[in-house]
Amino acid sequence: MDIRSQVSMVFHLDKCIGCHTCSIACKNIWTDRKGAEYMWWNNVETKPGTGYPTKWEDQDIYKGGWERNGDSISLKGAGKLKGLKNIFHNPHMPVLEDYYEPWTYKYSDLFDAPEGDDQPTARPVSLVTGKPMDVQSGPNWDDDLSGSPDYARNDVNFKDLSVPEQESLFQLERMTFHYLPRICNHCLNPACVGSCPSGALYKRGEDGVVLINQERCRAWRMCVTACPYKKSYYNWNTGKSEKCILCYPRLESGQAPACMHSCVGRIRYLGVMLYDADKIHEVASCDEKDLVDKQMAIYLDPFSEEVIEAAKANGMAESTIRAAQLSPVYKFVKKWKIALPLHPEFRTIPNLFYVPPMLPAMASVDSEGIYESTTKSLWAGIDQYRLPMKYLASLFTAGNEQKVKDVLSKLLAVKIHRRDVTVGDLPREEIEEALSLGHTDPTEADSIFRLTSLATFNERFVIPPAHREESIEMIEATADAKGETGFGFKMQPARGL
Repeated sequence: MDIRSQVSMVFHLDKCIGCHTCSIACKNIWTDRKGAEYMWWNNVETKPGTGYPTKWEDQDIYKGGWERNGDSISLKGAGKLKGLKNIFHNPHMPVLEDYYEPWTYKYSDLFDAPEGDDQPTARPVSLVTGKPMDVQSGPNWDDDLSGSPDYARNDVNFKDLSVPEQESLFQLERMTFHYLPRICNHCLNPACVGSCPSGALYKRGEDGVVLINQERCRAWRMCVTACPYKKSYYNWNTGKSEKCILCYPRLESGQAPACMHSCVGRIRYLGVMLYDADKIHEVASCDEKDLVDKQMAIYLDPFSEEVIEAAKANGMAESTIRAAQLSPVYKFVKKWKIALPLHPEFRTIPNLFYVPPMLPAMASVDSEGIYESTTKSLWAGIDQYRLPMKYLASLFTAGNEQKVKDVLSKLLAVKIHRRDVTVGDLPREEIEEALSLGHTDPTEADSIFRLTSLATFNERFVIPPAHREESIEMIEATADAKGETGFGFKMQPARGL
């Protein structure tokens, strides 16, 4: 076993209120500058919807991620041969209109306009060209508009839904939408890293954060094409590619990333997961129906003596192992099995997991689109869930509806158990049936409730020490061996005054 550590995340979608505070926090720190105006390393989308950039999930358009070729995999739209053919003209790369043209307003017109009968207005001005423009779209242009024909009806995840199932969602309109916050997944098998001709992208060994070396980047932009989540961007001002760095300067000082620290709904969790790097190829190249199970199996039990011994033999610090044992992500993903990866069929093995949304469960829609608001019990049950299972399965399990049902059954069991604890008005048979269907028990249900609803800051974010002293020792040892400083400059002899 090649045991390594990976900083991973969980987003609980039932708690997201779509306030975009996370996006603004990230924008203010990292992308509020020339050339990066259109970049949103963190964005919040409305589902159903087309997202940002438009239809990013449709790899028939963008050719992102990996595809299976027998027992191996290859990049869909990048790589040595494909990249060489498209190096000067890449038809699969999103253009500015797929994102949006960033703009500001000419506020001086409000103050300098001469006196008159008309109310002065501030005209929108492009941040790219500096000229007046007509605003056509924005990063959250379809926000809260899941029922609109221009966006929600074009959602890629509708491909497996029947026409009555689709139309039933539009009859309900906004009663069915939910929010989907997205950042870079810092994948175990990142397509962006495999696509870069310059070798500028790399995955940090100590925590798995994927970064772009700005010195080596030559703006081939193959990473933009290769990333199926479209979280690698091109800075038109500097001529370099940029992406989410998971606020690693904050992580190294024990702080949570800005988007997570500022989250109003407290939907975000961060922690360490231990995984076996020897199994990455096996997971990425398996049958599509096995992708979720294989990915979950690559993450290891941090309490196992065998895993601990192998991790220490690989140079992992005791504090990192301890952080993995306390990780909230491990509990959601491995212990409770209620968090799932986004589009595992892209085969990048993402490390951002989502607890699927349950939404209000007081009404349902059948296969013919008939709306029913009466239920035998307080909750209608998973079988009468208003949002089609096929839709959620397309998002989180590569089409496996049963896995989504298993997660929602457990979440519903937690709700019913907690209703019994706090109110006590449900029949005992219903409670026992819910716990049985959810494959859980009162103790586990209470633990899930605790981490979901009442967790403290330190319980939601378990950040291992960065061990900067070891990094400094490595830099100094390398410098001594080469006669250089840690930055690659030749060391000069000391000079007297």
